[in-house]
Amino acid sequence: MKTHIKNDAGLLALAVRMVIGWTYFSAFYRRVILANKLDPEVAGYIGEKFNHFLPNALGIKPIIQYLVENPDSLYWAMVSFTIIEGIVGLLMIFGFFTRLMSIGVFGLAMGILLGSGWIGTTCLDEWQIGVLGIATGFMLFLTGSGKYSMDNYFMKKNYAFTKKKWFAWLGSGVLPIKDRLFPKIVLAGALFIFGLTLYTNQVFHGGVWGTLHNKSVKPKLEIIEGKIDHNGLSFDVYRTEGVDVYGAWMIDITLTDAQGDTVINYQQDDLASMDKNLIDNYYIAKVKPGAHSLIIPLGAKANINFKDEVLMNLPKGEYTLKITDISGANWDHSITK
Repeated sequence: MKTHIKNDAGLLALAVRMVIGWTYFSAFYRRVILANKLDPEVAGYIGEKFNHFLPNALGIKPIIQYLVENPDSLYWAMVSFTIIEGIVGLLMIFGFFTRLMSIGVFGLAMGILLGSGWIGTTCLDEWQIGVLGIATGFMLFLTGSGKYSMDNYFMKKNYAFTKKKWFAWLGSGVLPIKDRLFPKIVLAGALFIFGLTLYTNQVFHGGVWGTLHNKSVKPKLEIIEGKIDHNGLSFDVYRTEGVDVYGAWMIDITLTDAQGDTVINYQQDDLASMDKNLIDNYYIAKVKPGAHSLIIPLGAKANINFKDEVLMNLPKGEYTLKITDISGANWDHSITK
């Protein structure tokens, strides 16, 4: 018996298919057509935004760290990623090899979820984009595309390749899965995605139990590898939390001795005019002097050196390094000389 048009699952998913297609194609359109976001030398370079993912990425942190430590590899990864998003999105809109494109949607959304699911200042922005992309990718794989699609056009024209089993797996039409197994596969996939949703919601935001938190609201710095020797003071600073669209502004760096007396104090103007050669950045996102402070973008990590005669002749002992943000937040690090 012929399937009624109202039971055409691919047709019913048309709005979802077109919107999710535009979601990914627009990333390509935005970076290549509307603005040049693939040039490492211009503001807004997508590689620097990718660096923002690093501090709290889940499972794929080693990949992200490798890329941001190797600018050439990062550039080609960003170009490839953008082209894939463009192809997947455009072909999804037109319903061409829909199931293959749905796998692309699933994979791209998984990357977004694991890399940036913790980011979102006013809402759980990136996490929602990630989990919804995974769910819709799975759904569109099951439905394929219906009446208004290139897949359907080719099937209506009875092109030979649409009769092949592989087309049912990669394009549209009835999936070649036994009826008794199909509901179990749907249920297993749905439970897996729901479980992944709950797990990542909890890991990134504490959204299932415990204390709800948002790592994108307040800046947080880690100070490590502090050292005082004949060359002066050096330390690594790494910004692991806070808003991703602008940097944290450091307006005061102070070193005190065990008695609490100030050894050195660099204030706002000192940090704004700091010699860039004293900052050795590890990643694409760079710690750098700004107009009014020392700017530390999200995900940036750098070794900072201060060369001052006072530091050269300090006696052995315990010292405390304190860095203060313009918001009033501050971070301490103990150093033994």
